[in-house]
Formats: sequence, C-alpha cells, structure tokens
Amino acid sequence: MDTWPNVAGSVTSPDREARSEDRRRHRPLPILLTVDEAAALLRTTRRAIYAMIARRQLPGVVRVRRRVLLRSEDLLHWLEQKSAPSLEER
Repeated sequence: MDTWPNVAGSVTSPDREARSEDRRRHRPLPILLTVDEAAALLRTTRRAIYAMIARRQLPGVVRVRRRVLLRSEDLLHWLEQKSAPSLEER
C-alpha cells in the first residue's frame, strides 16, 4: 500500500487524502465571495480580479462601503458560459 507523509509529518494513505480532497472540493460556496475567494476559485490573483472588476468583466459585483464582494452564483454561471465545449460534447 502506498503511503506518503502529510503536513504534520505522519503517514497517511492515498485513499484518505483523496476523500479529504473530495470533501474540500464539494463544500458549498457562500452566497457572497471575497476577492481572495473569487481569485482562488478562478485560479488567478487578487490583482487580476480587481482589474476585471474595474473593466466590468465580472458579474455579480456587490460593493458594501469599501468592501467588494462577488455573488458566487453569478460568477459560476458566468464561468460556465465562458467554458468551451470539449470534443466529446460536440
């Protein structure tokens, strides 16, 4: 059985790590995302998110005083529309 050290230095199995990763991936998103959360979701930087907001390229931007939040549902819908179909879907 394959094993590898985790962050704490103890040894874990690949199955246990995969289940833990699945739980993190399938966690429901909050209704409003911070700029950092949106950047992590889109795998980009905070700076890129702010630039896209300034250019009005991202949907669902909510400003509360000086705080900038993004509606997760709008962002996911926008991302789905931007995705290209795979060869199997054609």
